[in-house]
Amino acid sequence: MQPTSSSAFIVSSSSPEPAHPISCRSRRQGFVLTLLLIGWVVSTLRPVSGQIVLSPSAAPTNHTPTLALSENPKPSTSQSTNQQALEQRSEQIRTACINGRRHICGRVLQIVPQGLVVESGYTNLLRPELSRSWVAPGNVSATLPPNLVEEKSPGAICVGLVLVTDIPKRPAVKLYDYVILEAYPAGQYVYQPVPSVSKTIRRFSVGLLTAIKLNFDAGEK
Repeated sequence: MQPTSSSAFIVSSSSPEPAHPISCRSRRQGFVLTLLLIGWVVSTLRPVSGQIVLSPSAAPTNHTPTLALSENPKPSTSQSTNQQALEQRSEQIRTACINGRRHICGRVLQIVPQGLVVESGYTNLLRPELSRSWVAPGNVSATLPPNLVEEKSPGAICVGLVLVTDIPKRPAVKLYDYVILEAYPAGQYVYQPVPSVSKTIRRFSVGLLTAIKLNFDAGEK
């Protein structure tokens, strides 16, 4: 007796289909995906040909890449020591200039390219009516006290012949005018009242920086 069509349908539908082909297909797909993932990772991490990678966070720019080296190399110990010595010497000169500053109040005896040769010590030039300018005309009343001695203190009145350099540009100074200035010691100057006579006198600078430079340069010679 042959089974009915209904029984045949039930038997065929309940018969399990072999799982082997599906399992093989899944493994092949997984293998392909793994290869693709590995290829993507390698292409991402590998730098483009000709590109220089400076650091992981460096962004590409249109500028020429440079090495991560300091443009200002650390100075050697000897260079650092020399720099400190120069700074200390400069500070010492500056302090000496400030402590040695003087009031120049006197008559202009000579005008030279380096400045003015002044006979200082005219104390009555310090009166208030002459304080509005550093230059007073030669016809003002001014006298040189006899036996005047220069004090050794900052801001004291300078006594004697001196050269004053780095003076203001205005107003113009004429021979035998009077000047009233505060200036800083800046070495020495050879004064020649006449061609056959020479005399070494003190030099003062109205500018502090000029005084420091002149003293520094004189020490280098």
